[in-house]
Amino acid sequence: MRIKATDAGRGLSNLLSRAAAGETIEIHRHGEVVAVVSPPRRSLVPGDVLLQTLKRIPRPDGGFGADMRGLAAVTRRPGVMRHRVD
Repeated sequence: MRIKATDAGRGLSNLLSRAAAGETIEIHRHGEVVAVVSPPRRSLVPGDVLLQTLKRIPRPDGGFGADMRGLAAVTRRPGVMRHRVD
């Protein structure tokens, strides 16, 4: 749904109810979209679960940074093919 900014201001409560029901509303001013009101994105993993999972992952060793810099240098060289390996 598209709505003018002036109408959005007059009907904010209605817009919020529509967004809560799953609708996405574009608010435009002078023909350009200036805002979007939509339902909140649902996280696939609750934040506390993600945090606990990240705490269990081993930290990189001391050579990790050097490994990544070396990899970056190799992939930036002219003539090096970049392709996906399945």
